[in-house]
Amino acid sequence: MALIVQKFGGTSVGTVERIQAVAQRIKRTVQGGNSLVVVVSAMGKSTDVLVDLAQQISPNPCRREMDMLLSTGEQVSIALLSLALQEIDQPAISLTGAQVGIVTEAEHSRARILEIRPDRLEHHLREGKVVVVAGFQGISSVEHLEITTLGRGGSDTSAVALAAALKADFCEIYTDVPGILTTDPRLVPEAQLMAEITCDEMLELASLGAKVLHPRAVEIARNYGIPLVVRSSWSDEPGTKVVAPPVQNRSLVGLEIAKAVDGVEYDADQAKVALLRVPDRPGVASKLFRDIAQQQVDIDLIIQSIHDGNSNDIAFTVVKDLLNTAEAVTSAIAPALRSYPEADQEAEIIVEKGIAKIAIAGAGMIGRPGIAAKMFKTLADVGVNIEMISTSEVKVSCVIDQRDADRAIAALSNAFGVTLSPPKNQANTSHLPAVRGVALDQDQAQIAIRHVPDRPGMAAQLFTALAEANISVDMIIQSQRCRINQGTPCRDIAFMVAEGDSSQAEVILQPLIKDWLDAAVVVNKAIAKVSIVGSGMIGHPGVAAHFFAALAQENINIEMIATSEIKISCVVPQDRGVDALKAAHSAFNLAGTKTVTVPA
Repeated sequence: MALIVQKFGGTSVGTVERIQAVAQRIKRTVQGGNSLVVVVSAMGKSTDVLVDLAQQISPNPCRREMDMLLSTGEQVSIALLSLALQEIDQPAISLTGAQVGIVTEAEHSRARILEIRPDRLEHHLREGKVVVVAGFQGISSVEHLEITTLGRGGSDTSAVALAAALKADFCEIYTDVPGILTTDPRLVPEAQLMAEITCDEMLELASLGAKVLHPRAVEIARNYGIPLVVRSSWSDEPGTKVVAPPVQNRSLVGLEIAKAVDGVEYDADQAKVALLRVPDRPGVASKLFRDIAQQQVDIDLIIQSIHDGNSNDIAFTVVKDLLNTAEAVTSAIAPALRSYPEADQEAEIIVEKGIAKIAIAGAGMIGRPGIAAKMFKTLADVGVNIEMISTSEVKVSCVIDQRDADRAIAALSNAFGVTLSPPKNQANTSHLPAVRGVALDQDQAQIAIRHVPDRPGMAAQLFTALAEANISVDMIIQSQRCRINQGTPCRDIAFMVAEGDSSQAEVILQPLIKDWLDAAVVVNKAIAKVSIVGSGMIGHPGVAAHFFAALAQENINIEMIATSEIKISCVVPQDRGVDALKAAHSAFNLAGTKTVTVPA
């Protein structure tokens, strides 16, 4: 007999008929010899209705009262589902988050789970009842009994956290699509269902607009080794398995407040090639990386900064043994990238050998503003300057001078309370798809800070201020080009924030730059970010080139590039975002034979 946690979202319980259908599915699962905990979201759009009611009364409602209000949505769902189960002779009981012992931080509207005390829940399971739990909510403590909500994706988070606390055999997330697809079926109907995906891949896709699973839920599954399955509420298809890595016993105290950073990673076998003042037109990145891939040169980090006038800078890193090949190919292709071959001031090649890559990594970084800022400040405090920055959901990587490595490692290990991770044995990923999925995010804005003094501490100052305002930052890129303003070397720094945070971010940054010569904050909301994700791209030269070529073929200009080991992201004009998504999906042959229809 298996212990299963199932979660049903708002569309799955949006009507009485759907609630009754869910009840029948639950009964069949119990009849298969399983014990069952069911986590339910609020019905359909009922949360939106409650929010609208509150805003009719107050334009800026108190967060505590909003938690009191919004928590009622799930209570309606659990009561109705329990009644539906009882009507078909399936013993069931509905319980709120407080009643099942979900204890959270005292943070209204965005609480994280501290622990779960499942004694009452386990008692009802022993009685043979299905326990129907209100997702999205908990209490701040057993003394104060303040109702809290978990924020966006809270029901997913509740379900996986309960699975961890109960040591469930697996957790099933029921949604309105048949599982995890290669992209959004609303945009690409021929999106293909995946049989399985790794937690790391899902973390990247979950935060790139593929809103099937919330990153916090995936983070808990990864940290506690919970097998996840994403399935359709409307069929009996097996869905998609989200594969978690093996984990050692981990305390359930501080369940969502685990260390944000698991370890410090260091790689001295790195060299950098940069092209400065590359003409800003479609196809440039495609030509460069196609020729490099043809020589079987595997690229690590790639960054393309924001345009400056009519040109960009592109930089990438390779292992030192491949530097000569990479430099030779770059030198050969550079004239073809110029406006005309004799324009020596364009596509100038810079090579650096004495560099190293240092990174902090951990699934707990997700949704915690300030981790990158803390890294930058830590390096600045010990006088380490940053030459390149690359970020992903679970890692922040910086390229630094190799001579600063020992100081940087010691400082970061101390700041985050972790040790230096041993060198990774490169896993054999030849059996995995080079690209697992493609995602589009049209809800971000690009912010560029022009003429930032190139000295330790500048990035830390900027991103600490944003973190203190609870603004999460994505895709941080520092330009390779260095200008001298009245004797001060300066670089540009660009990054992405949620579009709704862009105005506040601009207000926060303006006072910080007022004393920097010619400095400016430039906000661009007319952008989209398209990303490809896949563990199989490690050790497969040419994936980036193929991605860039697909965009170039559609005459889509790339405004920024950032990469991690398993993700490549490009910023493109907003009106070409869907075109870019479709081009990438087609280029990697991700289409299935069936058309996926998402129920209304």
